[in-house]
Parts: sequence; C-alpha cells; structure tokens
Amino acid sequence: MDHQHTHSSNPRELQMARSMCWHCQSEVSGEYFCDRCVKVQPVSKETDYFTCFGFPRRLTIDPGKLEAKFYELSRAFHPDFYQNKSETEQSISFGNAATLNSAYRTLRDPIQRVEYLLDLEAGSVKEIRNSPPADLFEEILELQDTLDEYRASDRASDAGQQLRTTLQAEQQTLEERKRDMETQLQQLFTDWDLLQDRGEATSQARSERDRLLKQMRETLSNRTYVKSIINDLVATIG
Repeated sequence: MDHQHTHSSNPRELQMARSMCWHCQSEVSGEYFCDRCVKVQPVSKETDYFTCFGFPRRLTIDPGKLEAKFYELSRAFHPDFYQNKSETEQSISFGNAATLNSAYRTLRDPIQRVEYLLDLEAGSVKEIRNSPPADLFEEILELQDTLDEYRASDRASDAGQQLRTTLQAEQQTLEERKRDMETQLQQLFTDWDLLQDRGEATSQARSERDRLLKQMRETLSNRTYVKSIINDLVATIG
C-alpha cells in the first residue's frame, strides 16, 4: 500500500500488520484467518477500508454489495462467536469488528468516502478550508450582515418578517448551489473511477490523478462551507 497511518490517535488507524500467525507462527497469506491453524488474525495496519471489503479505491460503490460484504464479515468477527476462545482471540475479534463498523460507516456515505480517499491519496482532509468559495465571497458577507440584522430584530415585526423572507430565499439559493456541487462531485467520482480502471502509470495519468484529487478537494471544501452556512440559516430561521 502507498499509504500508512502512523499515529495511534488517528481513529482510522487499523491494527498492527502481521506477516506471521500470532498463534502458530506460520506465514499468513489470507487476510483474516490463518490457513494452518484457522485462528482469527488482526486486520492489517496496511489494509485500508476499501481493501477491508475487497474493493478497489473507487468512489462509486454498489450499496448492496457493500452491505452484503459487511454482514458476511460481521458474522465472521462477531465477538459472540469468540466467547469460549482465548483472550487473544476475543480481543482480535472485538478489534476487527470495530474496524469493520468504522469502515462500513465511512464507505456507505459518499461524502465520507471521498474524504477518506483524499486522506489516503493526498494527505489529511484537514486541509479542507472553512472560508467562503471565491465566487460567493461578497454574497456570503451580505448574508452574514442580514443574519446579524435578523437576530437583532423584532422577529414579529414587518421588518423582521421581511428579513426572514430574504433569508429563506438565500437558503434556497445556497441549497441549490450545494446540490450543484454534489453533482460536480459525482462527475469527478466517475472520472476518478475511469482513471483507476485504466490502471495506467504514465506521467499523463499521474497528472490527471493529481488534477482530479485537487478538484475533489476544492469542490468538497466549497460544499462543506456552504453546508455550514445553510445549517446556520436553518438554526436561525427554523
């Protein structure tokens, strides 16, 4: 894998990698169980959430296939099946189940999925900014002024009601913009998957990869900010 988590505080960190079975010391070729003694093995630290479910790093995932794989692995790792096993096996099954649940929650949501992919492919998603998109900067400043005016107003008055109507219209506009951004993201998902499927290692493919990652990060940043403004509007005007 080209990405490894190195900080134990990272909630996405997987368990320590093992090339040998912790029980019989034979080489482990399978991902979750030893071929020789059939003991459960801890999920490898190098196993990202996509690999955990046997999926490539694609952004379009069949929800039915994801769910089916989740339930299949959940049955294999469920702590109830290890109640009469050793403490080591119980601990491993518990850790694997926790990792599986986290992976499923991440991959089933398209936004969390692309955030996780960006984390894997291009560094921390903390780079997603919390500032207005350039084309919305002036509009957002005016909106914040209107919000402040509404908060300070007599909301039952004609002026207060007029401000509320203005804010409701702004909310609808921003929700439409958010939907447009989600449509843009979906197209970027498709472009990324096509690039992954081609499997090219040329300089042109690497350049296209970097361009798509940058565009996804930018679009996701814009969506994150617009969503926060919408949430603020909803909390203020109901």
